[in-house]
Amino acid sequence: MADVICLGELLVDFVAERRDTALEHVVQFRRAPGGAPANVACGVAKLGGSAAFIGKVGDDPFGTLLRETLEQTGVDTAHLAATAEARTTLVFVAVHADGHKDMCFYRHPGADMLLEPEDVDERFIASARAFHFGSISLMSPSAKAATLKAARAAREASLMVTYDPNYRARLWRSEDEARRTIREGLRLADVVKISDEEWPLVTGTDDFEAGAADVLTAGPQLVIASRGAGGCFFFASGATPGRICHSCGVPGFGVEAVETTGAGDGFMASLIVDLLAERDAGRDLGALDAPAFERICVRANAVGALTCTRAGAIPGLPTREEVDRFLAQVVD
Repeated sequence: MADVICLGELLVDFVAERRDTALEHVVQFRRAPGGAPANVACGVAKLGGSAAFIGKVGDDPFGTLLRETLEQTGVDTAHLAATAEARTTLVFVAVHADGHKDMCFYRHPGADMLLEPEDVDERFIASARAFHFGSISLMSPSAKAATLKAARAAREASLMVTYDPNYRARLWRSEDEARRTIREGLRLADVVKISDEEWPLVTGTDDFEAGAADVLTAGPQLVIASRGAGGCFFFASGATPGRICHSCGVPGFGVEAVETTGAGDGFMASLIVDLLAERDAGRDLGALDAPAFERICVRANAVGALTCTRAGAIPGLPTREEVDRFLAQVVD
Protein backbone atom coordinates (compact mmCIF):
# COMPACT_ATOMS: atom_id res chain seq x y z
CA MET A 1 0.00 0.00 0.00
CA ALA A 2 1.49 3.34 -1.08
CA ASP A 3 1.45 6.60 0.83
CA VAL A 4 1.52 8.66 -2.36
CA ILE A 5 0.00 7.81 -5.74
CA CYS A 6 1.14 9.79 -8.78
CA LEU A 7 -0.66 9.73 -12.12
CA GLY A 8 0.37 11.00 -15.52
CA GLU A 9 2.98 10.78 -18.24
CA LEU A 10 5.92 8.42 -18.18
CA LEU A 11 8.33 8.84 -21.08
CA VAL A 12 11.93 8.75 -22.25
CA ASP A 13 13.90 11.97 -22.72
CA PHE A 14 16.77 11.97 -25.18
CA VAL A 15 18.90 14.87 -23.99
CA ALA A 16 21.57 16.45 -26.19
CA GLU A 17 25.08 15.70 -24.95
CA ARG A 18 26.33 19.15 -26.04
CA ARG A 19 24.73 22.38 -24.85
CA ASP A 20 23.77 25.26 -27.10
CA THR A 21 23.24 23.07 -30.14
CA ALA A 22 20.02 23.20 -32.17
CA LEU A 23 18.14 19.90 -32.21
CA GLU A 24 18.65 19.42 -35.93
CA HIS A 25 22.42 19.58 -35.40
CA VAL A 26 22.71 17.36 -32.31
CA VAL A 27 24.82 14.28 -32.97
CA GLN A 28 24.59 12.46 -29.64
CA PHE A 29 21.78 12.15 -27.12
CA ARG A 30 21.72 10.65 -23.63
CA ARG A 31 18.70 8.51 -22.77
CA ALA A 32 16.92 9.55 -19.57
CA PRO A 33 13.67 8.10 -18.16
CA GLY A 34 11.29 10.84 -17.08
CA GLY A 35 7.85 12.41 -17.07
CA ALA A 36 6.99 14.89 -14.32
CA PRO A 37 4.53 12.79 -12.24
CA ALA A 38 6.81 9.76 -12.52
CA ASN A 39 9.75 11.88 -11.37
CA VAL A 40 7.70 12.97 -8.36
CA ALA A 41 6.88 9.36 -7.49
CA CYS A 42 10.58 8.47 -7.63
CA GLY A 43 11.44 11.56 -5.58
CA VAL A 44 8.99 10.54 -2.86
CA ALA A 45 10.46 7.04 -2.76
CA LYS A 46 14.02 8.35 -2.52
CA LEU A 47 13.00 10.66 0.32
CA GLY A 48 11.73 7.72 2.34
CA GLY A 49 8.04 7.69 1.41
CA SER A 50 6.22 4.90 -0.36
CA ALA A 51 4.95 5.71 -3.83
CA ALA A 52 2.95 4.16 -6.64
CA PHE A 53 2.43 5.25 -10.22
CA ILE A 54 -0.61 5.10 -12.50
CA GLY A 55 0.02 5.56 -16.21
CA LYS A 56 0.44 3.83 -19.54
CA VAL A 57 3.48 2.96 -21.64
CA GLY A 58 3.89 1.17 -24.94
CA ASP A 59 4.38 -2.57 -25.15
CA ASP A 60 7.91 -1.94 -26.38
CA PRO A 61 11.51 -1.84 -25.10
CA PHE A 62 11.18 1.75 -23.87
CA GLY A 63 8.09 0.83 -21.88
CA THR A 64 10.04 -2.01 -20.30
CA LEU A 65 12.89 0.37 -19.49
CA LEU A 66 10.52 2.78 -17.76
CA ARG A 67 8.80 0.09 -15.72
CA GLU A 68 12.15 -1.28 -14.59
CA THR A 69 13.42 2.20 -13.72
CA LEU A 70 10.46 2.91 -11.45
CA GLU A 71 10.67 -0.49 -9.80
CA GLN A 72 14.40 -0.13 -9.18
CA THR A 73 13.71 3.22 -7.50
CA GLY A 74 11.13 1.59 -5.24
CA VAL A 75 7.93 2.77 -6.93
CA ASP A 76 4.96 0.38 -7.13
CA THR A 77 4.09 -0.22 -10.82
CA ALA A 78 1.17 -2.61 -10.36
CA HIS A 79 -1.12 0.02 -11.92
CA LEU A 80 1.18 0.95 -14.78
CA ALA A 81 -0.56 -0.36 -17.91
CA ALA A 82 0.99 -1.27 -21.26
CA THR A 83 -0.62 -0.97 -24.68
CA ALA A 84 0.16 -2.22 -28.19
CA GLU A 85 -1.93 0.61 -29.70
CA ALA A 86 0.80 3.26 -29.41
CA ARG A 87 4.49 3.53 -28.67
CA THR A 88 6.03 4.89 -25.49
CA THR A 89 6.36 8.66 -25.73
CA LEU A 90 9.84 9.96 -26.58
CA VAL A 91 11.09 13.54 -26.21
CA PHE A 92 14.25 14.92 -27.80
CA VAL A 93 15.72 17.80 -25.82
CA ALA A 94 18.31 20.45 -26.66
CA VAL A 95 19.66 22.26 -23.59
CA HIS A 96 21.09 25.78 -23.58
CA ALA A 97 23.44 27.40 -21.08
CA ASP A 98 20.75 29.88 -19.97
CA GLY A 99 18.47 27.00 -18.95
CA HIS A 100 16.22 27.22 -22.00
CA LYS A 101 15.23 23.92 -23.61
CA ASP A 102 14.03 23.03 -27.09
CA MET A 103 11.83 19.94 -27.10
CA CYS A 104 10.46 17.73 -29.85
CA PHE A 105 7.79 15.24 -28.74
CA TYR A 106 7.16 11.91 -30.48
CA ARG A 107 3.62 11.54 -29.21
CA HIS A 108 1.02 11.29 -32.00
CA PRO A 109 -0.34 9.65 -29.96
CA GLY A 110 1.98 8.41 -27.26
CA ALA A 111 0.95 5.55 -24.99
CA ASP A 112 0.50 7.91 -22.04
CA MET A 113 -2.29 9.68 -23.96
CA LEU A 114 -4.28 6.41 -24.06
CA LEU A 115 -4.72 6.09 -20.31
CA GLU A 116 -8.42 5.40 -19.73
CA PRO A 117 -10.82 5.73 -16.76
CA GLU A 118 -10.93 1.91 -16.64
CA ASP A 119 -7.22 1.99 -15.79
CA VAL A 120 -7.99 3.83 -12.55
CA ASP A 121 -8.99 1.71 -9.54
CA GLU A 122 -10.82 3.99 -7.11
CA ARG A 123 -10.29 1.57 -4.23
CA PHE A 124 -6.56 1.71 -4.87
CA ILE A 125 -6.70 5.52 -4.83
CA ALA A 126 -8.61 5.50 -1.55
CA SER A 127 -5.96 3.28 0.06
CA ALA A 128 -3.32 6.04 -0.14
CA ARG A 129 -2.74 9.21 1.86
CA ALA A 130 -1.91 11.58 -0.99
CA PHE A 131 -2.58 11.84 -4.73
CA HIS A 132 -0.51 13.86 -7.19
CA PHE A 133 -1.17 14.80 -10.81
CA GLY A 134 -0.04 17.25 -13.47
CA SER A 135 -1.60 18.92 -16.49
CA ILE A 136 -0.08 16.97 -19.41
CA SER A 137 -2.50 14.09 -18.75
CA LEU A 138 -5.39 16.56 -19.16
CA MET A 139 -4.63 17.05 -22.87
CA SER A 140 -6.18 13.93 -24.44
CA PRO A 141 -9.84 13.02 -23.79
CA SER A 142 -9.31 9.55 -22.33
CA ALA A 143 -6.32 10.50 -20.17
CA LYS A 144 -8.17 13.59 -18.96
CA ALA A 145 -11.18 11.49 -17.96
CA ALA A 146 -8.87 9.09 -16.12
CA THR A 147 -7.05 11.92 -14.34
CA LEU A 148 -10.25 13.63 -13.21
CA LYS A 149 -11.72 10.32 -12.07
CA ALA A 150 -8.65 9.66 -9.93
CA ALA A 151 -8.52 13.20 -8.50
CA ARG A 152 -12.20 13.13 -7.59
CA ALA A 153 -11.81 9.72 -5.97
CA ALA A 154 -8.89 11.08 -3.97
CA ARG A 155 -10.93 14.05 -2.75
CA GLU A 156 -13.87 11.84 -1.83
CA ALA A 157 -11.50 9.67 0.20
CA SER A 158 -10.02 12.77 1.93
CA LEU A 159 -6.52 12.31 0.53
CA MET A 160 -4.17 15.27 0.27
CA VAL A 161 -4.34 16.18 -3.43
CA THR A 162 -1.42 17.99 -5.06
CA TYR A 163 -1.20 19.47 -8.55
CA ASP A 164 1.73 20.72 -10.61
CA PRO A 165 0.70 22.36 -13.91
CA ASN A 166 3.22 21.95 -16.71
CA TYR A 167 2.97 24.00 -19.89
CA ARG A 168 4.75 22.88 -23.06
CA ALA A 169 3.70 25.24 -25.85
CA ARG A 170 4.23 22.74 -28.67
CA LEU A 171 1.78 20.28 -27.11
CA TRP A 172 -1.16 22.70 -26.97
CA ARG A 173 -3.18 24.17 -29.82
CA SER A 174 -3.26 27.57 -28.12
CA GLU A 175 -2.44 29.36 -24.88
CA ASP A 176 -6.14 29.91 -24.23
CA GLU A 177 -6.86 26.19 -24.47
CA ALA A 178 -3.92 25.45 -22.19
CA ARG A 179 -5.05 28.02 -19.62
CA ARG A 180 -8.64 26.76 -19.55
CA THR A 181 -7.60 23.12 -19.26
CA ILE A 182 -4.89 23.70 -16.67
CA ARG A 183 -7.24 25.74 -14.48
CA GLU A 184 -9.72 22.83 -14.38
CA GLY A 185 -7.27 21.01 -12.14
CA LEU A 186 -7.10 23.81 -9.57
CA ARG A 187 -10.48 23.12 -8.00
CA LEU A 188 -9.54 19.48 -7.30
CA ALA A 189 -6.30 20.23 -5.44
CA ASP A 190 -5.38 21.08 -1.85
CA VAL A 191 -1.83 22.09 -2.81
CA VAL A 192 -0.76 23.67 -6.11
CA LYS A 193 2.83 24.32 -7.20
CA ILE A 194 3.36 26.64 -10.16
CA SER A 195 6.77 27.48 -11.57
CA ASP A 196 7.60 31.08 -12.41
CA GLU A 197 7.52 30.08 -16.10
CA GLU A 198 3.92 28.87 -15.88
CA TRP A 199 2.76 31.51 -13.39
CA PRO A 200 1.51 34.18 -15.86
CA LEU A 201 -0.25 31.60 -18.01
CA VAL A 202 -2.07 29.95 -15.11
CA THR A 203 -2.89 33.04 -13.02
CA GLY A 204 -3.09 35.76 -15.66
CA THR A 205 -0.60 37.99 -13.86
CA ASP A 206 3.12 38.36 -13.12
CA ASP A 207 2.31 39.48 -9.57
CA PHE A 208 2.80 36.66 -7.07
CA GLU A 209 0.31 37.84 -4.45
CA ALA A 210 -2.45 38.62 -6.96
CA GLY A 211 -1.85 35.33 -8.73
CA ALA A 212 -1.83 33.37 -5.48
CA ALA A 213 -5.14 34.95 -4.41
CA ASP A 214 -6.60 33.95 -7.78
CA VAL A 215 -5.51 30.33 -7.35
CA LEU A 216 -6.67 30.13 -3.74
CA THR A 217 -10.10 31.36 -4.81
CA ALA A 218 -10.45 28.18 -6.87
CA GLY A 219 -10.22 26.09 -3.68
CA PRO A 220 -6.65 25.02 -2.82
CA GLN A 221 -5.32 25.62 0.70
CA LEU A 222 -1.77 26.30 -0.43
CA VAL A 223 -0.12 27.65 -3.54
CA ILE A 224 3.64 27.62 -4.06
CA ALA A 225 5.45 29.73 -6.64
CA SER A 226 8.73 27.96 -7.44
CA ARG A 227 11.51 30.08 -8.91
CA GLY A 228 14.35 27.64 -9.52
CA ALA A 229 17.59 29.00 -8.08
CA GLY A 230 15.57 31.97 -6.80
CA GLY A 231 13.82 29.80 -4.22
CA CYS A 232 10.07 29.94 -3.74
CA PHE A 233 7.09 31.81 -2.34
CA PHE A 234 4.51 29.97 -0.25
CA PHE A 235 0.94 31.29 0.15
CA ALA A 236 -1.75 29.88 2.46
CA SER A 237 -5.49 30.47 2.61
CA GLY A 238 -6.18 29.94 6.30
CA ALA A 239 -9.88 29.80 7.16
CA THR A 240 -11.00 32.19 4.42
CA PRO A 241 -11.08 30.75 0.89
CA GLY A 242 -9.51 33.04 -1.67
CA ARG A 243 -7.70 35.16 0.91
CA ILE A 244 -4.00 35.06 1.66
CA CYS A 245 -3.64 34.69 5.41
CA HIS A 246 0.07 33.96 5.33
CA SER A 247 2.94 34.09 2.87
CA CYS A 248 6.56 33.11 3.09
CA GLY A 249 9.49 33.71 0.72
CA VAL A 250 12.52 31.44 1.03
CA PRO A 251 15.72 31.84 -1.05
CA GLY A 252 17.23 28.95 -2.95
CA PHE A 253 20.69 27.40 -2.78
CA GLY A 254 23.56 28.10 -5.14
CA VAL A 255 25.02 24.92 -6.64
CA GLU A 256 27.07 24.07 -9.71
CA ALA A 257 24.31 22.83 -11.99
CA VAL A 258 24.92 19.96 -14.36
CA GLU A 259 21.32 19.73 -15.57
CA THR A 260 18.05 21.25 -14.32
CA THR A 261 15.72 18.52 -15.58
CA GLY A 262 13.63 17.16 -12.73
CA ALA A 263 14.55 19.85 -10.20
CA GLY A 264 10.98 21.09 -9.93
CA ASP A 265 9.73 17.53 -9.56
CA GLY A 266 12.20 16.87 -6.74
CA PHE A 267 11.00 20.09 -5.12
CA MET A 268 7.40 18.84 -5.46
CA ALA A 269 8.25 15.43 -3.99
CA SER A 270 9.78 17.08 -0.93
CA LEU A 271 6.72 19.27 -0.46
CA ILE A 272 4.44 16.24 -0.59
CA VAL A 273 6.46 14.27 1.96
CA ASP A 274 6.70 17.14 4.45
CA LEU A 275 3.16 18.47 4.00
CA LEU A 276 1.77 14.97 4.38
CA ALA A 277 3.61 14.67 7.70
CA GLU A 278 2.03 17.95 8.85
CA ARG A 279 -1.41 16.79 7.77
CA ASP A 280 -1.00 13.42 9.46
CA ALA A 281 -0.14 15.28 12.66
CA GLY A 282 -3.58 16.91 12.49
CA ARG A 283 -2.41 20.35 11.38
CA ASP A 284 -4.44 22.40 8.89
CA LEU A 285 -2.23 22.93 5.85
CA GLY A 286 -3.69 26.36 5.20
CA ALA A 287 -2.90 27.54 8.69
CA LEU A 288 0.69 26.40 9.20
CA ASP A 289 2.84 29.00 10.93
CA ALA A 290 5.81 30.82 9.40
CA PRO A 291 8.52 28.55 10.90
CA ALA A 292 6.78 25.47 9.50
CA PHE A 293 6.48 27.07 6.06
CA GLU A 294 10.14 28.08 6.09
CA ARG A 295 11.35 24.64 7.17
CA ILE A 296 9.32 22.94 4.45
CA CYS A 297 10.48 25.41 1.79
CA VAL A 298 14.16 25.18 2.79
CA ARG A 299 14.08 21.42 2.43
CA ALA A 300 12.22 21.52 -0.88
CA ASN A 301 14.72 24.06 -2.22
CA ALA A 302 17.57 21.79 -1.14
CA VAL A 303 16.08 18.81 -2.97
CA GLY A 304 15.63 20.90 -6.12
CA ALA A 305 19.20 22.19 -5.91
CA LEU A 306 20.72 18.76 -5.38
CA THR A 307 18.78 17.36 -8.33
CA CYS A 308 20.58 19.88 -10.55
CA THR A 309 24.01 18.59 -9.57
CA ARG A 310 23.63 15.29 -11.46
CA ALA A 311 22.55 14.39 -14.97
CA GLY A 312 19.12 12.89 -15.52
CA ALA A 313 15.91 13.59 -13.62
CA ILE A 314 15.40 10.30 -11.79
CA PRO A 315 19.11 9.52 -11.21
CA GLY A 316 19.61 13.09 -10.00
CA LEU A 317 16.92 12.97 -7.32
CA PRO A 318 18.56 12.87 -3.86
CA THR A 319 17.87 10.54 -0.96
CA ARG A 320 16.76 11.76 2.45
CA GLU A 321 20.26 11.17 3.80
CA GLU A 322 21.84 13.24 1.04
CA VAL A 323 19.46 16.11 1.76
CA ASP A 324 20.23 15.94 5.48
CA ARG A 325 23.98 16.07 4.82
CA PHE A 326 23.61 18.98 2.40
CA LEU A 327 21.49 21.01 4.81
CA ALA A 328 23.89 20.30 7.67
CA GLN A 329 26.66 21.90 5.58
CA VAL A 330 24.83 24.97 4.29
CA VAL A 331 22.35 25.91 7.02
CA ASP A 332 23.50 27.34 10.34
